[in-house]
Amino acid sequence: MQVRRGRWSNLRPCIDRVSKKQLGSAALAGLVLLCGLTLVLGFANKYRCTGPEFDEQGRSTPGYAERNYSDACYSDIQFLWLGRDIDQHTFPYVHGDLEEDRLVGGALEYPVLTGVLVWAGAYFAETDAGFLLGSALLLTPFGLLTAWLLGRMAGWRALLWALGPPLVLYGFHNWELPVVAATVAAFAVVHLGKGTLRRRAQWAAVLLGLGFALKIYPAMFVLPLALYVLTGGADGRHRRDPWGALRVCGAAIGTALAVNLPFMVAGWDGWLASYLFQADRNVDATTNSIWYWGFRPESDTEAFQSLVGVLSPVLVLASFAVAAWYGWRRYRLTGTYPMLAVSAAMLCGFLLLHKVHSPQYTLWLLPMFVLLRVRWGWILAYFVADLAMGIGIFRWYGEIGDGGAIYQGFAAQAVMIGVWGRAALLAGLFVAFLNSDTSLPARLPPPPRRRRFAPLPTA
Repeated sequence: MQVRRGRWSNLRPCIDRVSKKQLGSAALAGLVLLCGLTLVLGFANKYRCTGPEFDEQGRSTPGYAERNYSDACYSDIQFLWLGRDIDQHTFPYVHGDLEEDRLVGGALEYPVLTGVLVWAGAYFAETDAGFLLGSALLLTPFGLLTAWLLGRMAGWRALLWALGPPLVLYGFHNWELPVVAATVAAFAVVHLGKGTLRRRAQWAAVLLGLGFALKIYPAMFVLPLALYVLTGGADGRHRRDPWGALRVCGAAIGTALAVNLPFMVAGWDGWLASYLFQADRNVDATTNSIWYWGFRPESDTEAFQSLVGVLSPVLVLASFAVAAWYGWRRYRLTGTYPMLAVSAAMLCGFLLLHKVHSPQYTLWLLPMFVLLRVRWGWILAYFVADLAMGIGIFRWYGEIGDGGAIYQGFAAQAVMIGVWGRAALLAGLFVAFLNSDTSLPARLPPPPRRRRFAPLPTA
């Protein structure tokens, strides 16, 4: 058996090179402009929930909670104006703590760099509307940078990011844009940067370390990056570099420690609270994961919560191991370690098996659709399932708050489509990504290979 390729597979290297040449300065500027327009739509969508009046705490009135759900314009940014001392302009972590599952004193459920962005977005704000606006102004450059980097790497495929529905739904839902930009920048440094592979990979590892200090998930990509360096890079002509792989790991760990250490020293309890809060989080209707919906009503029991607290991370790590092993198998048979394919598969394993699957995590996956060639049906189907979840979940929360039945109504059905549609697609994409080709132009022509390798069974 051999790698399954499309009928035009022999033309793909030429198409990739042409695609990259197409995006000169003017085209890249146009791509970034389109992304900016999409972000404006995303901000307008969330801003519908603000005002027109505000109470003494700066919360939008009237009917803030009802509009959140009925108009499907909820955002974590606006919601967290109250309850985390953000409205008091408290610098995060330093005086914080976790008291009976409640974050107090400026503690946040996010890593430290995101916490600083949260504080900065609220610095001049006196209302939740001002906080949303200030945060949007901080986040927008990261979204635009991501579009520019994806355009540089993958040409017009970057329109999937710049015009993608998830950017409208989630661009200003939470603080995802900086961590996505850091991750994409890491891949860009490897594929577009100058200098030796080891040097490029070390800078990429620094960016992944910064990503860890924003939202943790980029840390999973350090392993495929290290294996990529170990095996000599994209063209497979270099000797193995175990010392370079170790330096990649050291750069990522060192960067993460350097960023976190000041907060650990200034306020250990507040720094630790963010990680304890996430570790102790129960699987419930707000987690949107297969663990809650697949095991109801047992998912409401304490025994089940304890079991998932162990089983979920074990299965996530197992999926990482499978992806890394299959990537090594591809390397042994083709001469190239598929860093991007393995990274995308690991992300699918995490999203599928982790106990929390918030709707905005789609922004993490979106660049993988740009950087890797998978069938367009996968992308379209995922957008449909994600749209059902992104709109249905908040309408459903509103119906439940009004005393509606948990499984009845259009919103409940949309949530089911979202949860199980995404789960099935992530399982399939795990395989599809591992068998995919990168959409990036090769830095050097790959060496000829006569050996073939068998793909994983198609989902």
